[in-house]
Amino acid sequence: MTKQEVITRDNVTVGVDAIVYFRVIDTPKAVLETTNYVYATSQFAQAALRDVTGQVDLDDLLGKRDEISTQIKEIVDRQTDQWGIDVENVKIQNIELPQDMKRAMAKQAEAERERRAVIITAEGEKAAAQAVADAAGMLSKIPGGINIRTLQTLEKISVEPSQKTLFVLPADLIENVKSVLGGHK
Repeated sequence: MTKQEVITRDNVTVGVDAIVYFRVIDTPKAVLETTNYVYATSQFAQAALRDVTGQVDLDDLLGKRDEISTQIKEIVDRQTDQWGIDVENVKIQNIELPQDMKRAMAKQAEAERERRAVIITAEGEKAAAQAVADAAGMLSKIPGGINIRTLQTLEKISVEPSQKTLFVLPADLIENVKSVLGGHK
């Protein structure tokens, strides 16, 4: 069967290639009932292809090739039985999309990949924030824990040459000042 231009139910024009596998069961019937049984079978299959694909959306055409092939086979087989022909199989081989549709599908796929990447990044940040919160909770329960962490941070900063001056106050001092100021109100 040659490539057919078909319009899907959602009005997308595509080129579809399909193959019809058939065999002659009754030779006299095949020769007498049609002028050229090969051509007649091919033409009927092309018409059935256009009819069936015109009733499905593009997504179904792309995703349900086997079901559509089976529908076409049944339609063609019913007609060609009268001619002594048995249609054994119909296979949709290729579906050629218009260039603008290919670009649109590529953009959609790219947007979906970006959406997934954003979700994965956000989940990672959420897990990291939870780990930091858990660590801060643990450090605040240990006497001097915050001070040790502050000294570790200062040690990392001091390795890099810079012109920064830091004034470090113990975290406990800040908490004590807050409680004293809160008590005088």
